[in-house]
Amino acid sequence: MVIPRIVIAAPSSGAGKTTVAVGLMAALRRAGHVVAGFKVGPDYIDPGFHAVATGRPGRNLDPMLSGEERVEPLFAHGAEGADIAVVEGVMGLYDGALGTEGFSSTAHVAKLLKAPVVLVVDASAAGRSVGAVVQGFVAFDTEVRIVGVILNKVGSDRHETEVRAGIAPTGVPVLGVLRRDSRLTVPSRHLGLVPAAEQREQAEQAVEAAAELVHQGVDLEAFVTAARAAVSHPATPWDPTSALTSVEAPSAGPTGPGAGESVQARRPVVAVAGGPVFSFRYTETTELLAAAGADVVTFDPLTDTLPEATAALYLGGGFPELHAEALSANTKLREQVAAEVAAGLPVIAECAGLLYLCRELDGHPMTGVLPATGRMTSRLTLGYRTAIAATTTDFFHEGRRVRGHEFHRTAIDLDADVPPAWHLPTGTEGITRPQVHASYLHLHWTATPDVAARLVKAARKR
Repeated sequence: MVIPRIVIAAPSSGAGKTTVAVGLMAALRRAGHVVAGFKVGPDYIDPGFHAVATGRPGRNLDPMLSGEERVEPLFAHGAEGADIAVVEGVMGLYDGALGTEGFSSTAHVAKLLKAPVVLVVDASAAGRSVGAVVQGFVAFDTEVRIVGVILNKVGSDRHETEVRAGIAPTGVPVLGVLRRDSRLTVPSRHLGLVPAAEQREQAEQAVEAAAELVHQGVDLEAFVTAARAAVSHPATPWDPTSALTSVEAPSAGPTGPGAGESVQARRPVVAVAGGPVFSFRYTETTELLAAAGADVVTFDPLTDTLPEATAALYLGGGFPELHAEALSANTKLREQVAAEVAAGLPVIAECAGLLYLCRELDGHPMTGVLPATGRMTSRLTLGYRTAIAATTTDFFHEGRRVRGHEFHRTAIDLDADVPPAWHLPTGTEGITRPQVHASYLHLHWTATPDVAARLVKAARKR
């Protein structure tokens, strides 16, 4: 890879990684750079802010969900056309999947990318001691190259001088100092930040404020120089068409000279839920669907009906529990989805999609496709899962093993015994019908590209 790249990390969550990363992306874009933004881990919300800052799709780099062998190719794919890439880390620099000694951590991804790291340190409650923190992180794993520090939430010039004095003996340069700024407060809720898609104007204001803070407090020239010092090495960009042909997936249709027009005429419409409620999906999902031969059409379940000629439906994640009344008010769509599924419409639903297919959510009528009710709870379900397909459907064969991620505070109650989607270590999860697969589990389809082809194949049968 020859693209300049740098990873934004921190000693722990809450240090300001997202503010700094988003601010850097936006400030670099202001300065004339074409910026590619990435997020380590499964998080959907931060990449939404990256997209606002860069004007390009936000993307995730997750060795656990995609496989570590795909991290470099996915990075190269997402960085095509950019002249600098900024990768926002997750949690603390060395924090990975539990019990794995840092697998899927920010440090793990930085090493896979051979990318330098800038450490964001919350200096609000410390002075010279910040130097000990920096020294400790530098020494913990010498394969991780920490090339700079950005101090966040510095209170005064005197405070800055004291912190700089503590860091000086480490030899790690201070690339920036950011003062406290109330304009950077982004709305949050039970699962973290409010997605940018829900409050676009507020998100744009927060990104603009972060960009201005970074412009004033960070040496952008030194930051770019550090990114350009990343070791260059070859990496073939991930390609959705190649990913589909590398697995035993159903044919996406005829190809070859003269076939283009007929293939285009036969491209089935795969409707993808979007809008403020269904903003959680990985960029590569729709890229794989398109490469598999689908005409991907996004619609907003709050206001729209299914796109014309819909032949399959993908319902991703989001916050339907906060929009249940508004979702329920779109009666025409609810009834349309129920009727189409009864007539054989193939559907894959993850998390929010599962709830939308239930009979009701917190007392509000949903589509009634599945014999279950959804409800908000006080319990957070969060983490990676190894799952085994419990029931054969159009998309998964019984016994198939996958890795996914759960992230929700809702639960469903079944009205009747139904074939489950997955076997988890804690029991079964999700609901299936022959052409419907609905569960809380989020998958990154780059690890299971045939699922996209199977959905398109099912769509072609309608």
